[in-house]
Amino acid sequence: MIARNFRHALMRGAAFSIVTLPAIMAVPAFAQDDGLNPGDIIVTARRTEERLQDVPISITVFSGDQIQKRNIAVASDLAVFTPSLSVNTRYGPEKSTYSIRGFNQDASTAPTVGVYFADVVGVRAQGGTAGGNTVGAGAFTDLQNVQVLKGPQGTLQGRNTTGGAVLLVPAKPTDVLGASVEGTYGNYDQRRIQAMFNAPLADTFKVRVAIDRNERDGYMKNRSGIGPKDYNDVNYFYGRLSIVADLTPELENYTIFHYSRSDTNGYASHYEFCDANPGDPRTINPATISAINPNGSKYSVSRYYTSLAACDQIDRQTERGDGPLDVEVSNPNPRMFLRTWQAINTTTWQASDTLTVKNIVSYGEYREQSQFQLYSDNFFVPDTEITRYYAARGGPQVGQPFDYIQLGTQPGHDAAAESTMTEELQLQGRSADGKLNFVVGGYLEFSRPLGFNQQRTGIYGNCIDPGTIDCTGGLPLSDAAPYAGTIISESRTRMAFDNHGVFAQGTYHFTDQLALTLGGRWTFDKIAGYSESNRRVYATIPGLGTILSQWVCNDNLNHPAVNLRTNGGDLSACGTRIVNKSNKPTWLIDLDFKPSPDTLVYAKYARGYRQGTVNFTNPGLETARPEKVDAYEVGAKLTFRGALPGYFNIAAFWNDFSDQQVFGALIAKPESGLVGGAAIINAGKSVIRGVEVDAGVSPFHGLRLSAGYTYLDTELKELIPPALSSDSPFLQIIPRGTIGGPLTYSPKHKATLSADYSASLGEGVGEFSLGAVFTYTASQIIDGNNRIPGYSLLNLTAGINDIGGTGFDLTVFGQNVTNKHYRTTSGGGYESSGIGDFMYGPPRMYGLRLKYAFGG
Repeated sequence: MIARNFRHALMRGAAFSIVTLPAIMAVPAFAQDDGLNPGDIIVTARRTEERLQDVPISITVFSGDQIQKRNIAVASDLAVFTPSLSVNTRYGPEKSTYSIRGFNQDASTAPTVGVYFADVVGVRAQGGTAGGNTVGAGAFTDLQNVQVLKGPQGTLQGRNTTGGAVLLVPAKPTDVLGASVEGTYGNYDQRRIQAMFNAPLADTFKVRVAIDRNERDGYMKNRSGIGPKDYNDVNYFYGRLSIVADLTPELENYTIFHYSRSDTNGYASHYEFCDANPGDPRTINPATISAINPNGSKYSVSRYYTSLAACDQIDRQTERGDGPLDVEVSNPNPRMFLRTWQAINTTTWQASDTLTVKNIVSYGEYREQSQFQLYSDNFFVPDTEITRYYAARGGPQVGQPFDYIQLGTQPGHDAAAESTMTEELQLQGRSADGKLNFVVGGYLEFSRPLGFNQQRTGIYGNCIDPGTIDCTGGLPLSDAAPYAGTIISESRTRMAFDNHGVFAQGTYHFTDQLALTLGGRWTFDKIAGYSESNRRVYATIPGLGTILSQWVCNDNLNHPAVNLRTNGGDLSACGTRIVNKSNKPTWLIDLDFKPSPDTLVYAKYARGYRQGTVNFTNPGLETARPEKVDAYEVGAKLTFRGALPGYFNIAAFWNDFSDQQVFGALIAKPESGLVGGAAIINAGKSVIRGVEVDAGVSPFHGLRLSAGYTYLDTELKELIPPALSSDSPFLQIIPRGTIGGPLTYSPKHKATLSADYSASLGEGVGEFSLGAVFTYTASQIIDGNNRIPGYSLLNLTAGINDIGGTGFDLTVFGQNVTNKHYRTTSGGGYESSGIGDFMYGPPRMYGLRLKYAFGG
């Protein structure tokens, strides 16, 4: 474990052409009062301060004020306002994963989009579901800005990615005494308090404290009568302490500690379709099942029950007249409990006029406890001739409740618990004649488990709490075993990650107009995983009651003969170690031409890389190789001054994507004891191309208009799943996607239109402000079977600042003011469950904000 510094600041600057209206207004400290001039925004993507319009990378920037106005509090909120940025909220908004330009992250894989706070990457996590690798809830409070970098950032970034990076820049302590307090009250009983205090304790010592406490009821209403009344609620606390100590005039030490704690009911999904004709499971012939019915019928006994129970749940919804924000979940005590903390220290030494030495070291931890219904179900054994057949043979009775997949917290353990330490040393310099600017350095990252990632999952049973094995009843496990059975699968893994690299990048200015940038990085990645995962099978047999009929290793491919009932429960007998190593170079070649100070034209080629994976859930398919992309981009940035100031930025890109890590649904053999699976496989080659445009104009003082648009054309060129061995517990891999079709979370069109107007109401009265943001997202594929329709959202704000010269600001806000009901993602898994469910975004949200501030 050691700490790492990483040139996140550099990443930040690596942005370029695309700045949405929020971006232009994004950094008021650098913007002209009477115009729209993104060229005056300063970024440090290439490790030195540069005008945004001079940096040849596509970027969207949001100021702290814009983040506040848009109520961005968790990672998923950012994607609403950012062209090219999509988000997968399969496991809830606080465990969301980003996608840029079609590069997606599935559970158990490394991020395609790195998320950085104060130049340090998000704390690792490797639980059973996606989580971690980002910032905690509330981390968007008191920021200087947020920068979204598009395209591979593999030369200067601490962790290689193929899609891009999101950089959060916290407000730094200043030498002006100041404070602010802001309270928000909104519908769904939202109550939020944010506060900041900044103090110069000495000429060379400054501190800043920021907190955010936010609560809101959930908008998905639970109609089961069991457990909480709603889901998708908000309940977090966030705190940050920042300290700047100027040790000498040339030596600065900057320390940040921040902590996030979120405790909610988690997410829930609405059922919308099912397999109403799953076939007769008594006629399944495993020898011929390889020819899977495309309608999903005749998979297994358990799928028969879940398919028809899902149809019954949909019928109950229809009878009640439920809307898309109504759900029916039978979990008596769901919980999503996430904690993240991180300490970051940055030391900057101005060694000479031409050389700066920077060191960034960090340590952080992520912990998760989660218990929830994976598919938001409230199932009962359906009344059919087939279920009566099994009931007569000791199976579950008609009307008996059962769960599909219910995750529980095992006492004394976390579902995910990981620490991350980083250390980065960089030398930033320039030649004496000023023609060459360069950055060289080294990066170390060590992520280590904080004990086992451990969670118990109840499958096909009726569980109060699978974590304590408080389960009864169950479904027939096979045609040969018609009595009721419950599977308790125990995930028990430890994952260690080593990610190291050396890098160098330099820009040589041949003339004031022409410059060439060359960069290279060699990355060394290692994942070392250890698993003792196992499963218990409980059977309820007439005359014998409920007994533990089987306790074996989940990895029955490598440990087929282990019987944990007879070996005294020695889980080490299930021990499997897997190491996945890779080392790859990445690089950048960029040519810039500036015919005038306000015009930049560039062309670049970059190699991107994302490390492989280890996932013990799927025996025989535990690893995937790294993926790579060759990215080509040309662009231009134009700034207009004078009577009609504004800007126009455009970037066109083409990506050749190979060894693509693709999600593959696994169909389990009926006798395997597995419920199925979701493997990550190297099955794909794709082409990703598109155009990004940002434009803005200020027709007159006080009015700023901006537009951002992304056209994204993705095509899956190859999809070849690996062959399964004869002793594999799985029958078939069904990779997500269709050859010739688009990639998931890749809407062809995404646009943002923004307008901000401000005007003085007179001396001593205040300043009136009005803002509107309209966003449109086209339809998109979200898994192998489902396409969600496009949707548009309208957000409005109106307020008065410094009311009567008192220092108070009052703002009225409305989000999704037209109250659109729009799908965001799907539970997936139709092949193994017969369930078609969708998650929905927030409905109309509105409220008041009152803020008091003084100083700086």
